[in-house]
Amino acid sequence: MKKTINLLVLAMAIMFVSTANAQIKFGVKGGLNLTNMSFSQDAFNTSNRTGFFVGPTVKFTLPIIGLGVDAAALYDQRDGKVDETTVKQQSINIPVNLRYNIGLGSLAGIYFAAGPQFGFNVGDDSYIWTNANSYKNTFQMKKSNFSVNLGAGITLLKHLEIGAAYNIVCGKTGEINVWDASKNAITSTTRSRYNSWQISAAYYF
Repeated sequence: MKKTINLLVLAMAIMFVSTANAQIKFGVKGGLNLTNMSFSQDAFNTSNRTGFFVGPTVKFTLPIIGLGVDAAALYDQRDGKVDETTVKQQSINIPVNLRYNIGLGSLAGIYFAAGPQFGFNVGDDSYIWTNANSYKNTFQMKKSNFSVNLGAGITLLKHLEIGAAYNIVCGKTGEINVWDASKNAITSTTRSRYNSWQISAAYYF
């Protein structure tokens, strides 16, 4: 029992010292999206498109145990082409990632990160076009979405970070409704998802 209490006291002391020495850094983050559009039905021709994201970021690190958290508020744009129509998703995304940092000396380090992301649509929420068979297609964006980030990267000179991540959307990004004018009714609904590979660079002051 005494050993257990001593270990608990030691663990609390380490956490107290770590928190006291914790580093909080603010910075700017930006990067590129490579969007992969997928649909619940193979009814549309799609192609991967690039986009970008940029915004302020903050990082909280416990230097002794290597754990930390980062968060950001990013303007995010993802483009996708459906048939001959370009569909653009513009969002304010708020990723919150748990990090594990491994130092490689004073000049470099590596990190692994994972966590949720909350997105809020700030662009157009619908697109309309007519296909070759005179059916009217309506793409309706969700007003908000939830996704998960998985990534890793390197830290250089304690200020610059370069990373790569995969953003996985949970649920649907939007849906396409096909309207048949002759029947005056929606004949099919297809759910869409915008997953994305992301390459980023961040500078912390």
